Amino acid sequence: MPVVFRHKGFRFFFYSNEGDPREPPHVYVRGAGGEAKLWLRPHVSGALSFGLNASLLRELTQVAQAQRETIERAWNEHFGDGS
Repeated sequence: MPVVFRHKGFRFFFYSNEGDPREPPHVYVRGAGGEAKLWLRPHVSGALSFGLNASLLRELTQVAQAQRETIERAWNEHFGDGS
């Protein structure tokens, strides 16, 4: 489970086994008793979440948007095929 970065106690990460065929690039965020899955394209948006209120989810989505290039670079380096 590669951790891309941390923000205010939240881990932004992805799982090494992302299915076959692999899903499009996305990132998970976990902390404060909750978790969210965020799609990166065409824009950062919530795929699912639990245990996070709307305000916190909005903040985490904005952080992921600001760090989208970093997240995508880590995804591509890990999976090695640019998917």
